[in-house]
Amino acid sequence: MKLHQKNLAQLCVGIGLTLLCQLSGALSPTPPSGTTPTKRTVEYDWMSVSAWDKMHAEDVVVAQYDQVDVLFVGDSITAGWDWSIWEKNFKPLKAANFAIGGDHTGNLLWRLQHGAIGNIQPKLIVALIGVNNVGALQETPEQAAAGVTKVVQQLQLAWPNSKILLNAVFPFDQAPSSDNRRKVKKLNQIISKLGDNKMIFFKDYGPLLLQKDGNISPDIMADYLHPTPKGYQVWANAMTPDINALLQ
Repeated sequence: MKLHQKNLAQLCVGIGLTLLCQLSGALSPTPPSGTTPTKRTVEYDWMSVSAWDKMHAEDVVVAQYDQVDVLFVGDSITAGWDWSIWEKNFKPLKAANFAIGGDHTGNLLWRLQHGAIGNIQPKLIVALIGVNNVGALQETPEQAAAGVTKVVQQLQLAWPNSKILLNAVFPFDQAPSSDNRRKVKKLNQIISKLGDNKMIFFKDYGPLLLQKDGNISPDIMADYLHPTPKGYQVWANAMTPDINALLQ
């Protein structure tokens, strides 16, 4: 009888520990992933969640009511276009900019699935996303590439008749020996395979932003991540002819 009671007690303890472990796992926050649609929840010093919500809401209104022929999607690099360059090169094309600073691919997926598709029918989508998968989420190149792939798939699902100009992720960090440079190079090698030159056109403008020795000049990227107006002009000079050709 005592042996039976002992075994029963051990069984109860074992079940209790198992349930406790399962509960603990259920309550543990799931690490963010670039392949999972994710609303912004991080309060940054430079952007609150409420500010992110407001920007997304503004994009939803544009998607619902405006005519958009060229749609830009991405993160802070696309959001930060120098206004005079945007006005000259892209505004005449009926372009809209649905990029938000700090976004990784999961954030962009969430925005697309929560109103940013709307009623617009863009002829061309210009996409640049993935740097925050590497820098903020600390994802491997393979994981980041999976997120970019999900974004491209979502764009094709929403707008099957739209061409996509998929930008390679820009190099960041000053020196070419940076581990982040290696990750971005590998990431771009993977996503380059998404291009079919029929509906998806992969373009790598990043090398144009580098010096001959591979370093990044502060004249082009003051923080070695975000283009300066001079850097944006380099990008615009290279990309605008491609945009115009794809709109033909």
